[in-house]
Amino acid sequence: MSGKDKLRKFRENEGFSCLVQPSTAEVLGCDHRLKGRWNEDFFRNPNPVIVELGCGKGEYTVDLGLRNPAFNYIGVDIKGARLWKGAKFAHEHRLPNVGFLRTRIEFIESLFAPGEVSEIWITFADPQIGREKKRLTSPLFMSRYRNFLKPGGIIHLKTDSRYLHEYSKAMAEQNGLKILAAATDIYGTDRERLYDSEISSVCGRDAVDALFQVRTFYEQQYLAQGLPITYMAFTADHEGPYVSPEWNPDEWER
Repeated sequence: MSGKDKLRKFRENEGFSCLVQPSTAEVLGCDHRLKGRWNEDFFRNPNPVIVELGCGKGEYTVDLGLRNPAFNYIGVDIKGARLWKGAKFAHEHRLPNVGFLRTRIEFIESLFAPGEVSEIWITFADPQIGREKKRLTSPLFMSRYRNFLKPGGIIHLKTDSRYLHEYSKAMAEQNGLKILAAATDIYGTDRERLYDSEISSVCGRDAVDALFQVRTFYEQQYLAQGLPITYMAFTADHEGPYVSPEWNPDEWER
């Protein structure tokens, strides 16, 4: 992408009412005007809020929003030129339940109040091999999510990285988190088993259908390469600090 094309997208982003771009002062001061008021001031409805972290081009956020009008979806990413695609679609089609937020995930607590979010999606995040503190399912990030997730709130992890999947599963087990589903090949051997998992009874069969039918740009690339796609769903409910898991990373590093 050329520099001029990026600048054009940045300019267009400024005109999208569905895209929120907090200032540095707002995220550092933890006082953004929408914190605790997403339902009242942004979506203007009382429906549950679901957040996708590292949403990239926003196609997953948009597709889920189109499928589920009774839920509000917010895609979060720091890359404005990537967000542009999803934000442009949501703006032009006037999707009332889809929004985008341009910020670093490290500052996510500055944008959402306790109990404001019902579910989190983490789709094809960097596994951050050897850098646990930057991993989106690390104890550091889990403590951030707990501060704004509702009790019983669900974290969905969809990834091509077996390393990230196994780490996250070990982290959940180490901290006694409730695992609603864990599959290492959702398009293969685990497909039918997901319909019998607890995630199906909690979120419904339509939610399991979406696992296969809603695909990000990167997921389509990974599938074309023949890579298995993993999925995991678990809650963040936990008393006290989260601790790092005891596991063997060398077994899954690639």
